[in-house]
Amino acid sequence: MFDIEKIKNQKIIIVGDVMLDAYIFGNVDRISPEAPVPVVAQRSQEFRLGGAANVALNLKAMGATPLLFGVSGNDDDAIILKAELEKNKIASNFIIEEPQRPTTVKTRIIGNNHQLLRVDKEVTSSILSSTENELLVLLKLHIKDAKALIFEDYEKGLLQESFIQAITQLCIAHEVPVIVDPKKNNFMAYSHATLFKPNLKEIREGLKLNRLDTLEEIESAARQLIQQMNLKYVMVTLSDRGVMICDAQHTHHIPAHIRKIADVSGAGDTVVSIAALCMAQQLAPASIAALSNLAGGLVCEEVGVVPLNKEHFFAEIKRLGLE
Repeated sequence: MFDIEKIKNQKIIIVGDVMLDAYIFGNVDRISPEAPVPVVAQRSQEFRLGGAANVALNLKAMGATPLLFGVSGNDDDAIILKAELEKNKIASNFIIEEPQRPTTVKTRIIGNNHQLLRVDKEVTSSILSSTENELLVLLKLHIKDAKALIFEDYEKGLLQESFIQAITQLCIAHEVPVIVDPKKNNFMAYSHATLFKPNLKEIREGLKLNRLDTLEEIESAARQLIQQMNLKYVMVTLSDRGVMICDAQHTHHIPAHIRKIADVSGAGDTVVSIAALCMAQQLAPASIAALSNLAGGLVCEEVGVVPLNKEHFFAEIKRLGLE
């Protein structure tokens, strides 16, 4: 059973690419005379936590204590990012500034409740070795208190193979479950993780497979990863087909719930957050998949990147009999 009381104040470490999500909201009622593009009459602008910071926000919304480790620039966007973290009572003191790189910002332009354009400001080159060392020193100080560690990889330069392996070995030494939200470049670098959570596109690219469509093919690919990378669980998110979770012997497929989808942005962040909390409570794999699948579907009903609503989540758990 997913116990909300056990979540309270549990420390979950997130190591990953921290971002700021900017939104420009407006109305569209004409096409520009300069080019065949819509003109957005801006009504408002707001900032939200994105990437690994959105994972931290989801954990905080559930009552846990996220410890967020990442990198930002030394710029105005970093000031906004840290202000957003502090506003949501998430510590920003594990975010290391690198003056030569900008804070990663994704700006989404929303016209008439539809995303029209996204503009990314980022540098994807590797972080400095001195920054890696500083983060590793901080992680060694806090790992013993953590109930789980999440790698949130958006390929923005933080996570490189040697750094990933050093952190994983630290977790193994302290018996801390490792949950991975991977991307293509470092896909095979997460050996010995506890739970590996690619989506269908990522597992196809990671294993260089031209075809991966049927549930049988997906299960075979997941077992290949378990064997090659010495993983305990592989959980593949399948969009409108739900979630599949496999270990060395068993497979569970959880179909998607019927939802009115408004925006899939940030759904993967929510899924990995709930999976980590389930791992911290040592739930069975079928329960991990069912609860993560439910959480991901709920946030897709909202426009933009938003955290999971705890009350709505637990009401749906009860309604669907997932206690």
